Amino acid sequence: MEIPFLRDVIIIFSLSVIVIFLFHKIKVPSIVGFLLTGVLAGPHALKLIKNVHDIEMIAEVGVILLLFTIGIEFSFKKLQKIRRSVLLGGALQVGLTILLTYFLTRQVGLSWPQAVFAGFLVSLSSTAVVLKIIQSRGEIATHHGQTSLAVLIFQDIIIVPMMLFLPFLAGSETEVASSILIFAAKAVLIIALTYIGAKYVIPWVLLNIARTQSRELFMIVIILIALAIAWFTSTLGLSLALGAFIAGLIISESEYSEQAFGNIMPFRDVFTSFFFVSIGMLLNLEFVANNLVLVLLLTGGLMVLKTLVAGFATFMLGFPFRTTVIVALTISQIGEFSFILSRIGMDYELFSPDNYQAFLAVALALCAPSI
Repeated sequence: MEIPFLRDVIIIFSLSVIVIFLFHKIKVPSIVGFLLTGVLAGPHALKLIKNVHDIEMIAEVGVILLLFTIGIEFSFKKLQKIRRSVLLGGALQVGLTILLTYFLTRQVGLSWPQAVFAGFLVSLSSTAVVLKIIQSRGEIATHHGQTSLAVLIFQDIIIVPMMLFLPFLAGSETEVASSILIFAAKAVLIIALTYIGAKYVIPWVLLNIARTQSRELFMIVIILIALAIAWFTSTLGLSLALGAFIAGLIISESEYSEQAFGNIMPFRDVFTSFFFVSIGMLLNLEFVANNLVLVLLLTGGLMVLKTLVAGFATFMLGFPFRTTVIVALTISQIGEFSFILSRIGMDYELFSPDNYQAFLAVALALCAPSI
Protein backbone atom coordinates (compact mmCIF):
# COMPACT_ATOMS: atom_id res chain seq x y z
CA MET A 1 0.00 0.00 0.00
CA GLU A 2 1.43 3.38 -1.01
CA ILE A 3 1.70 6.05 1.68
CA PRO A 4 2.00 9.46 -0.02
CA PHE A 5 2.96 11.21 3.21
CA LEU A 6 5.91 8.85 3.78
CA ARG A 7 7.03 9.42 0.19
CA ASP A 8 7.02 13.20 0.74
CA VAL A 9 9.05 12.88 3.95
CA ILE A 10 11.65 10.70 2.19
CA ILE A 11 11.92 13.23 -0.66
CA ILE A 12 12.42 16.11 1.78
CA PHE A 13 15.06 14.29 3.81
CA SER A 14 16.90 13.07 0.70
CA LEU A 15 16.96 16.48 -0.94
CA SER A 16 17.89 18.14 2.37
CA VAL A 17 20.88 15.84 2.81
CA ILE A 18 22.23 16.75 -0.63
CA VAL A 19 21.62 20.50 -0.33
CA ILE A 20 22.87 20.85 3.25
CA PHE A 21 25.95 18.73 2.54
CA LEU A 22 26.88 21.02 -0.36
CA PHE A 23 26.13 24.13 1.71
CA HIS A 24 28.28 22.79 4.53
CA LYS A 25 31.22 22.59 2.12
CA ILE A 26 30.86 26.29 1.29
CA LYS A 27 30.06 27.20 4.93
CA VAL A 28 26.45 28.29 4.38
CA PRO A 29 24.09 27.75 7.38
CA SER A 30 21.75 24.76 7.26
CA ILE A 31 18.68 26.99 7.58
CA VAL A 32 19.36 28.37 4.10
CA GLY A 33 19.66 24.78 2.87
CA PHE A 34 16.26 23.86 4.27
CA LEU A 35 14.68 26.95 2.68
CA LEU A 36 16.21 26.05 -0.69
CA THR A 37 15.03 22.45 -0.28
CA GLY A 38 11.49 23.75 0.15
CA VAL A 39 11.77 25.98 -2.91
CA LEU A 40 13.04 23.11 -5.07
CA ALA A 41 10.58 20.49 -3.82
CA GLY A 42 7.58 22.79 -3.69
CA PRO A 43 4.65 23.24 -6.10
CA HIS A 44 6.28 26.19 -7.90
CA ALA A 45 9.54 24.43 -8.88
CA LEU A 46 10.11 20.66 -9.26
CA LYS A 47 6.68 19.79 -7.79
CA LEU A 48 8.05 16.78 -5.89
CA ILE A 49 5.76 17.16 -2.87
CA LYS A 50 2.17 16.09 -3.40
CA ASN A 51 0.61 17.21 -0.10
CA VAL A 52 2.05 20.50 1.13
CA HIS A 53 -0.55 20.74 3.89
CA ASP A 54 0.81 17.66 5.69
CA ILE A 55 4.32 19.14 5.67
CA GLU A 56 2.95 22.38 7.10
CA MET A 57 1.37 20.42 9.96
CA ILE A 58 4.73 18.84 10.83
CA ALA A 59 6.27 22.30 10.60
CA GLU A 60 3.87 23.56 13.27
CA VAL A 61 5.14 20.86 15.62
CA GLY A 62 8.69 22.05 14.93
CA VAL A 63 7.84 25.62 15.92
CA ILE A 64 6.13 24.35 19.09
CA LEU A 65 9.17 22.31 20.14
CA LEU A 66 11.57 25.16 19.33
CA LEU A 67 9.67 27.65 21.50
CA PHE A 68 9.24 24.98 24.18
CA THR A 69 13.01 24.50 24.52
CA ILE A 70 13.55 28.25 24.61
CA GLY A 71 11.01 28.50 27.42
CA ILE A 72 12.82 25.79 29.39
CA GLU A 73 16.09 27.70 29.10
CA PHE A 74 14.36 30.92 30.08
CA SER A 75 12.87 30.79 33.59
CA PHE A 76 10.31 33.21 35.03
CA LYS A 77 13.09 34.91 36.99
CA LYS A 78 15.08 35.55 33.81
CA LEU A 79 11.94 36.73 32.03
CA GLN A 80 11.22 39.17 34.85
CA LYS A 81 14.71 40.59 34.49
CA ILE A 82 14.07 41.52 30.83
CA ARG A 83 10.50 42.77 31.29
CA ARG A 84 11.65 46.31 30.44
CA SER A 85 13.11 45.08 27.15
CA VAL A 86 9.89 43.18 26.40
CA LEU A 87 7.54 46.09 27.09
CA LEU A 88 9.61 49.10 26.01
CA GLY A 89 11.87 47.58 23.37
CA GLY A 90 9.14 45.46 21.82
CA ALA A 91 6.60 48.29 21.79
CA LEU A 92 9.08 50.71 20.19
CA GLN A 93 10.14 48.23 17.53
CA VAL A 94 6.61 47.18 16.55
CA GLY A 95 5.01 50.62 16.89
CA LEU A 96 7.63 52.55 14.92
CA THR A 97 7.81 49.89 12.19
CA ILE A 98 4.04 50.03 11.70
CA LEU A 99 4.08 53.84 11.66
CA LEU A 100 6.90 54.15 9.12
CA THR A 101 5.51 51.38 6.90
CA TYR A 102 2.10 53.06 6.97
CA PHE A 103 3.59 56.38 5.87
CA LEU A 104 5.67 54.85 3.07
CA THR A 105 2.94 52.59 1.68
CA ARG A 106 0.44 55.45 1.66
CA GLN A 107 2.79 57.30 -0.67
CA VAL A 108 2.56 54.49 -3.25
CA GLY A 109 -1.24 54.45 -3.29
CA LEU A 110 -2.34 51.90 -0.69
CA SER A 111 -5.53 52.69 1.21
CA TRP A 112 -5.17 53.34 4.94
CA PRO A 113 -6.43 49.85 5.95
CA GLN A 114 -4.01 48.21 3.51
CA ALA A 115 -1.17 50.45 4.76
CA VAL A 116 -1.85 49.53 8.40
CA PHE A 117 -2.03 45.87 7.45
CA ALA A 118 1.30 46.15 5.62
CA GLY A 119 2.76 47.65 8.80
CA PHE A 120 1.53 44.66 10.79
CA LEU A 121 3.27 42.25 8.41
CA VAL A 122 6.57 44.14 8.31
CA SER A 123 6.77 44.70 12.08
CA LEU A 124 7.03 40.98 12.92
CA SER A 125 10.29 39.01 12.87
CA SER A 126 10.85 35.26 12.59
CA THR A 127 10.91 33.69 16.04
CA ALA A 128 11.95 30.33 14.59
CA VAL A 129 14.83 31.71 12.51
CA VAL A 130 16.21 34.04 15.19
CA LEU A 131 15.99 31.62 18.10
CA LYS A 132 17.39 28.75 16.05
CA ILE A 133 20.46 30.86 15.25
CA ILE A 134 20.90 32.27 18.76
CA GLN A 135 20.47 28.88 20.39
CA SER A 136 22.84 27.11 17.98
CA ARG A 137 25.53 29.70 18.77
CA GLY A 138 24.98 29.47 22.52
CA GLU A 139 24.08 33.17 22.76
CA ILE A 140 20.79 32.97 24.67
CA ALA A 141 22.41 34.36 27.85
CA THR A 142 24.14 37.29 26.09
CA HIS A 143 22.75 40.84 26.11
CA HIS A 144 21.88 40.73 22.41
CA GLY A 145 20.37 37.24 22.78
CA GLN A 146 18.11 38.27 25.65
CA THR A 147 17.14 41.56 24.00
CA SER A 148 16.27 39.83 20.73
CA LEU A 149 14.20 37.27 22.65
CA ALA A 150 12.45 40.07 24.56
CA VAL A 151 11.38 41.79 21.33
CA LEU A 152 10.25 38.46 19.85
CA ILE A 153 8.15 37.71 22.96
CA PHE A 154 6.39 41.06 22.55
CA GLN A 155 5.78 40.30 18.87
CA ASP A 156 4.29 36.88 19.70
CA ILE A 157 1.89 38.58 22.11
CA ILE A 158 0.98 41.52 19.85
CA ILE A 159 0.07 39.20 16.96
CA VAL A 160 -3.21 38.43 18.74
CA PRO A 161 -4.45 42.04 18.95
CA MET A 162 -3.37 42.46 15.33
CA MET A 163 -5.56 39.54 14.27
CA LEU A 164 -8.46 40.91 16.33
CA PHE A 165 -8.05 44.28 14.60
CA LEU A 166 -8.30 42.87 11.06
CA PRO A 167 -12.15 42.88 10.97
CA PHE A 168 -12.04 46.60 11.79
CA LEU A 169 -9.62 47.23 8.92
CA ALA A 170 -11.92 45.27 6.63
CA GLY A 171 -14.96 47.29 7.73
CA SER A 172 -16.50 44.95 10.34
CA GLU A 173 -16.25 47.46 13.19
CA THR A 174 -18.87 45.79 15.40
CA GLU A 175 -16.59 42.80 16.03
CA VAL A 176 -13.76 44.79 17.60
CA ALA A 177 -15.07 45.76 21.05
CA SER A 178 -16.31 42.27 21.93
CA SER A 179 -13.09 40.71 20.61
CA ILE A 180 -10.95 42.93 22.85
CA LEU A 181 -12.96 42.00 25.94
CA ILE A 182 -12.73 38.32 25.11
CA PHE A 183 -8.98 38.60 24.57
CA ALA A 184 -8.53 40.30 27.97
CA ALA A 185 -10.47 37.51 29.67
CA LYS A 186 -8.36 34.87 27.92
CA ALA A 187 -5.14 36.63 28.96
CA VAL A 188 -6.20 36.63 32.64
CA LEU A 189 -7.13 32.95 32.40
CA ILE A 190 -3.78 31.97 30.88
CA ILE A 191 -1.79 33.95 33.46
CA ALA A 192 -3.69 32.26 36.29
CA LEU A 193 -3.28 28.76 34.84
CA THR A 194 0.41 29.37 34.13
CA TYR A 195 1.04 30.39 37.74
CA ILE A 196 -0.85 27.40 39.15
CA GLY A 197 0.83 25.00 36.74
CA ALA A 198 4.36 26.26 37.44
CA LYS A 199 3.86 26.48 41.18
CA TYR A 200 1.93 23.32 41.99
CA VAL A 201 0.75 21.00 39.19
CA ILE A 202 3.76 20.38 36.88
CA PRO A 203 6.42 19.96 39.63
CA TRP A 204 4.19 17.39 41.37
CA VAL A 205 3.55 15.52 38.08
CA LEU A 206 7.23 15.41 37.11
CA LEU A 207 8.29 14.31 40.59
CA ASN A 208 5.98 11.30 40.46
CA ILE A 209 6.93 10.46 36.89
CA ALA A 210 10.65 10.66 37.73
CA ARG A 211 10.15 8.21 40.60
CA THR A 212 9.13 5.53 38.10
CA GLN A 213 12.64 5.82 36.55
CA SER A 214 11.07 5.25 33.14
CA ARG A 215 12.83 7.33 30.49
CA GLU A 216 10.09 6.64 27.95
CA LEU A 217 7.32 7.73 30.30
CA PHE A 218 9.18 10.90 31.25
CA MET A 219 9.73 11.83 27.59
CA ILE A 220 6.10 11.23 26.67
CA VAL A 221 4.90 13.39 29.56
CA ILE A 222 7.25 16.24 28.56
CA ILE A 223 6.03 16.18 24.95
CA LEU A 224 2.43 15.93 26.16
CA ILE A 225 2.83 19.04 28.31
CA ALA A 226 4.34 21.02 25.43
CA LEU A 227 1.70 20.03 22.88
CA ALA A 228 -1.24 20.25 25.30
CA ILE A 229 -0.50 23.77 26.49
CA ALA A 230 0.23 24.95 22.93
CA TRP A 231 -3.07 23.43 21.80
CA PHE A 232 -4.91 25.03 24.72
CA THR A 233 -3.66 28.54 23.91
CA SER A 234 -4.50 27.93 20.26
CA THR A 235 -8.10 27.07 21.13
CA LEU A 236 -8.27 30.39 22.97
CA GLY A 237 -7.24 32.20 19.80
CA LEU A 238 -3.61 32.76 20.80
CA SER A 239 -0.58 31.46 18.92
CA LEU A 240 0.76 27.92 19.26
CA ALA A 241 4.25 29.37 19.69
CA LEU A 242 3.22 31.48 22.67
CA GLY A 243 1.62 28.45 24.33
CA ALA A 244 4.74 26.37 23.74
CA PHE A 245 6.91 29.09 25.25
CA ILE A 246 4.64 29.22 28.32
CA ALA A 247 4.89 25.42 28.62
CA GLY A 248 8.67 25.71 28.59
CA LEU A 249 8.56 28.39 31.29
CA ILE A 250 6.43 26.12 33.46
CA ILE A 251 8.87 23.23 33.03
CA SER A 252 11.80 25.55 33.79
CA GLU A 253 10.53 25.94 37.37
CA SER A 254 10.97 22.20 37.95
CA GLU A 255 14.19 20.53 39.11
CA TYR A 256 13.90 18.22 36.09
CA SER A 257 14.15 21.01 33.51
CA GLU A 258 17.64 20.04 32.29
CA GLN A 259 16.61 16.42 31.79
CA ALA A 260 13.51 17.54 29.89
CA PHE A 261 15.61 19.84 27.70
CA GLY A 262 18.04 17.04 26.81
CA ASN A 263 15.24 14.63 25.91
CA ILE A 264 13.38 17.04 23.65
CA MET A 265 16.35 18.36 21.64
CA PRO A 266 16.55 15.59 18.99
CA PHE A 267 12.82 15.88 18.26
CA ARG A 268 13.09 19.66 18.05
CA ASP A 269 15.88 19.61 15.47
CA VAL A 270 14.07 17.16 13.18
CA PHE A 271 10.68 18.86 13.29
CA THR A 272 12.08 22.40 13.05
CA SER A 273 13.72 21.51 9.74
CA PHE A 274 10.24 20.91 8.29
CA PHE A 275 9.25 24.46 9.21
CA PHE A 276 11.96 25.99 7.05
CA VAL A 277 11.20 23.57 4.22
CA SER A 278 7.49 24.46 4.35
CA ILE A 279 8.27 28.19 4.11
CA GLY A 280 10.44 27.60 1.05
CA MET A 281 7.60 25.72 -0.65
CA LEU A 282 5.41 28.83 -0.70
CA LEU A 283 7.65 30.82 -3.01
CA ASN A 284 6.63 31.20 -6.66
CA LEU A 285 9.90 31.44 -8.61
CA GLU A 286 8.13 32.58 -11.80
CA PHE A 287 6.71 35.62 -10.00
CA VAL A 288 10.16 36.46 -8.60
CA ALA A 289 11.75 36.21 -12.06
CA ASN A 290 9.10 38.47 -13.59
CA ASN A 291 9.39 41.05 -10.79
CA LEU A 292 13.04 40.73 -9.82
CA VAL A 293 13.79 44.47 -9.64
CA LEU A 294 10.74 45.13 -7.47
CA VAL A 295 11.63 42.26 -5.12
CA LEU A 296 15.23 43.45 -4.77
CA LEU A 297 14.19 47.05 -4.08
CA LEU A 298 11.61 45.99 -1.49
CA THR A 299 14.06 43.61 0.16
CA GLY A 300 16.77 46.25 0.49
CA GLY A 301 14.33 48.92 1.62
CA LEU A 302 12.66 46.78 4.27
CA MET A 303 15.97 45.51 5.60
CA VAL A 304 17.19 49.08 6.08
CA LEU A 305 13.88 50.10 7.66
CA LYS A 306 13.73 47.20 10.11
CA THR A 307 17.42 47.44 11.00
CA LEU A 308 17.20 51.16 11.78
CA VAL A 309 14.02 50.81 13.83
CA ALA A 310 15.28 47.79 15.80
CA GLY A 311 18.59 49.55 16.37
CA PHE A 312 16.82 52.66 17.66
CA ALA A 313 14.64 50.60 20.01
CA THR A 314 17.70 48.78 21.39
CA PHE A 315 19.61 52.06 21.76
CA MET A 316 16.71 53.53 23.75
CA LEU A 317 17.05 50.62 26.17
CA GLY A 318 20.56 51.83 26.97
CA PHE A 319 22.62 49.05 25.40
CA PRO A 320 26.11 49.65 23.93
CA PHE A 321 26.69 50.11 20.20
CA ARG A 322 27.80 46.51 19.56
CA THR A 323 24.67 45.04 21.14
CA THR A 324 22.50 47.54 19.28
CA VAL A 325 23.95 46.56 15.91
CA ILE A 326 23.70 42.79 16.54
CA VAL A 327 20.07 43.00 17.73
CA ALA A 328 19.14 45.27 14.81
CA LEU A 329 20.56 42.85 12.23
CA THR A 330 19.23 39.78 14.04
CA ILE A 331 15.57 40.81 13.91
CA SER A 332 15.69 42.57 10.53
CA GLN A 333 13.77 39.83 8.69
CA ILE A 334 10.03 39.14 8.49
CA GLY A 335 8.41 36.53 10.71
CA GLU A 336 6.51 33.29 10.23
CA PHE A 337 3.44 34.78 11.91
CA SER A 338 3.39 37.35 9.13
CA PHE A 339 2.69 34.47 6.71
CA ILE A 340 -0.33 33.47 8.80
CA LEU A 341 -1.49 37.08 9.08
CA SER A 342 -1.09 37.63 5.33
CA ARG A 343 -3.37 34.70 4.53
CA ILE A 344 -6.05 36.02 6.86
CA GLY A 345 -5.62 39.43 5.25
CA MET A 346 -6.31 37.90 1.85
CA ASP A 347 -9.57 36.49 3.21
CA TYR A 348 -10.52 40.03 4.29
CA GLU A 349 -9.39 41.36 0.88
CA LEU A 350 -6.64 43.45 2.45
CA PHE A 351 -4.06 41.68 0.31
CA SER A 352 -4.09 40.77 -3.39
CA PRO A 353 -2.47 37.53 -4.69
CA ASP A 354 0.32 39.54 -6.35
CA ASN A 355 0.95 41.46 -3.14
CA TYR A 356 1.11 38.16 -1.28
CA GLN A 357 3.76 36.72 -3.61
CA ALA A 358 5.80 39.93 -3.45
CA PHE A 359 5.62 39.87 0.33
CA LEU A 360 6.60 36.19 0.39
CA ALA A 361 9.59 36.70 -1.90
CA VAL A 362 10.85 39.61 0.19
CA ALA A 363 10.31 37.73 3.46
CA LEU A 364 12.36 34.76 2.27
CA ALA A 365 15.06 37.01 0.80
CA LEU A 366 15.41 38.77 4.15
CA CYS A 367 16.19 35.47 5.87
CA ALA A 368 19.60 35.20 4.19
CA PRO A 369 21.25 38.36 5.56
CA SER A 370 19.86 37.69 9.05
CA ILE A 371 21.44 34.23 9.04
